Amino acid sequence: MTKRKHPEKDLPEVVESLAASFREHKKLNNIGRTTLPSRDAVAQIILHLEELVYPGYFGKQELTWETVEFHLGSQLDEVFKELTQQIFLCIQYTCESATPDATCGHCEHLAAEFAMAFLKELPKLRALLELDLQALYDGDPAAKSLDEIIFSYPGMKAITVYRFAHELHLKQIPLMPRIMSEIAHAETGIDIHPGATIGRAFFIDHGTGVVIGETTQIGDHVKMYQGVTLGALSFPKDERGRVIRGYKRHPTIEDNVTIYSGATILGGKTVLGKGSVIGGNVWLTHSVPPGAKVIVQAGDQKMTDANGETIRPKKG
Repeated sequence: MTKRKHPEKDLPEVVESLAASFREHKKLNNIGRTTLPSRDAVAQIILHLEELVYPGYFGKQELTWETVEFHLGSQLDEVFKELTQQIFLCIQYTCESATPDATCGHCEHLAAEFAMAFLKELPKLRALLELDLQALYDGDPAAKSLDEIIFSYPGMKAITVYRFAHELHLKQIPLMPRIMSEIAHAETGIDIHPGATIGRAFFIDHGTGVVIGETTQIGDHVKMYQGVTLGALSFPKDERGRVIRGYKRHPTIEDNVTIYSGATILGGKTVLGKGSVIGGNVWLTHSVPPGAKVIVQAGDQKMTDANGETIRPKKG
């Protein structure tokens, strides 16, 4: 086969055909519209927020009590500007007044207010993260120190980013919360939707393959292992065949529940009662009473109450 010389001469043809594809398949384009937020910028914001909630671990590490406030002021100023810009791009995305040629002044003002409101929540988020950190340490005998967990545990990383993203979700900021959660998902293998509600002292061990859906409600002191899915049982559709959104599709997990690896819990009416234990590889589409245990034994799934007596499942 004879090799062609100068194949780059075909580039104009590629440009023409690809530009034609842009016009034909417009759902894949963001051309001639308002500027969208930057995934890279959001990833940088996560890093800066981690510096603020874990001072001395990430970024500048030579902090002292004499220098911490000076450093904190500089960091907060930078994060406020970055956060304001990306929130502005997110809310302008849904603004009917914005055009590619003109920004919306109202959106700019709102973005600054949202960014400051979020930063004011950081002390509260740190208090929650300290409980999560202690839960991870108490629940994993392999953990040698709290430092090791902060530096290297994917569960801690995923929970940290979830706490950020959920706060932005509560403020109804579009796009950014989900971008944050997917950045953490790519890094850790743990997929937590920012809309999920998660209580105090949450523990995820190992974590790869964990999926927590948008309308999941999780109480305090819940332990969860790798491969757990808290998902939807079905997706009802409207009269036009479109998936109905905004209703409770995912399970409710009450306080002090333990869910072992590979378990799948589905449905918005499914409730795992306080203190229940769900064994590995269990498949559940029905509720479990408080204190119950569900295991797979010799190929059969079995549920027992707190006294070890076999009980029959009740749907919903």
